[in-house]
Amino acid sequence: MFAHQRKRVELLFAVADGLLTGVAFAAAYYTRRGLALGRQFYELHDAPIEMLLVASIAIWVTLGFWSRIYEHLSSASLARIASSTLRQCVLGTASVVLFEYAAHLDLSRPFLALLFGYTLMLLLAFRLNAVRMVRAFRGFGPPYHVVVVGPTPESERYGRSLVEGSAFRVELTAVVPENECVARLPRLLEQQVVDEIIFRIDSRRLTELEEIFELCDEEGVRTRLALDFLPHANSEISLDYVGEERLLTFTGGPSDDLSLIVKRLIDVLVSSAALIVLAPAMLLVAALIRLTSRGPVIFRQLRCGLNGRRFVFYKFRSMVENAEALQADLAHLNCKQTAFKIPEDPRLTPVGRWLRKFSIDEWPQFFNVLKGDMSLVGPRPPVPQEVERYQRWQRRRLRMRPGLTCLWAIRGRDHLDFDSWMRMDMEYIDRWSLRLDFEILLRSVPQVMSGQGAH
Repeated sequence: MFAHQRKRVELLFAVADGLLTGVAFAAAYYTRRGLALGRQFYELHDAPIEMLLVASIAIWVTLGFWSRIYEHLSSASLARIASSTLRQCVLGTASVVLFEYAAHLDLSRPFLALLFGYTLMLLLAFRLNAVRMVRAFRGFGPPYHVVVVGPTPESERYGRSLVEGSAFRVELTAVVPENECVARLPRLLEQQVVDEIIFRIDSRRLTELEEIFELCDEEGVRTRLALDFLPHANSEISLDYVGEERLLTFTGGPSDDLSLIVKRLIDVLVSSAALIVLAPAMLLVAALIRLTSRGPVIFRQLRCGLNGRRFVFYKFRSMVENAEALQADLAHLNCKQTAFKIPEDPRLTPVGRWLRKFSIDEWPQFFNVLKGDMSLVGPRPPVPQEVERYQRWQRRRLRMRPGLTCLWAIRGRDHLDFDSWMRMDMEYIDRWSLRLDFEILLRSVPQVMSGQGAH
């Protein structure tokens, strides 16, 4: 499905969510009014019921966009649709409760339960039939005429997939071999309706077709160029402007600046709050370290951050004073391929072993987060010596600001091998969103408190 068509379908799903939430709200309200329970249920006095209705609709639709469920409804599995809908309804009901307290309302608990149940049933009934509904849209509106330029057998298959995969009426007007497009396309544009031309051609022929691209530009025909020949499988492609110059940009990491700004704001707020709340406990930990072993309280080490920037990394010292000098003698005990990690490390102090088990030694890294060297969530920061041994594909993990916790920290922690660490870091970078950060943080708390998976 083309991007501009997909946006229409997403908007349609959002409108459907709003309407169904409104129906569920009305059903819950009148059902509760009809129940002969001990407490009388009547219209709100402090605010009209319409205000709560509008707030409920806004909450459900906002959660739908935030969870990106509208992007996948037409292609997701039934299990994914059901789990996403359940999560949206749970969060939606919780948000209505928060709105109730913020607005000083007094809502009936059975009403809230009915709102949750009705909304869940109506949304599931609609979404489980979303694929059929999307296909039904093909009968509405004028057809969208597409021409594909490229090798005939492959381009014909590609054209058929466009027709079958679109929620709207797409007609394959013609498939033009690339060696015939200079002669055929001008006449085709004059004689037939053409909304869009897709070029799937050999990259070596791009300069030869400059005249054709200028013709399409002059006629105002939308054109697309398949980029299969460009080896940027992990990159997001966009067109940027620097002055008057246009640049085709390949980004190997997250590029949503607004979301990244929100991520940084969350880092600052949470790290500041954590340092204030944990200050008494950190003073106690510092005293324990000072009293039980020789050496500084804070361990400082050079680490690699965003795009290889080096910074001073802070931890509570959990090992003996000369731990780094002893590393070479213990190299035979290393259980990781590239990183240095020893199960039951003999260099750990008695207090340090306890600090390491519950990740208390990581608390000073809130200073790194506050400074901007690190984030709350991101690949763990490596030492420069480790980065020097990286394979080329592993270096892409440096394209994200390092974090206190990460994806592999909640999927096995130190029990995983090094390649699994790296692949999960790549998965995090490719899937990154504020929602994913939130999920990792929530799952990290019980993981850390239980001490599971730590060596």
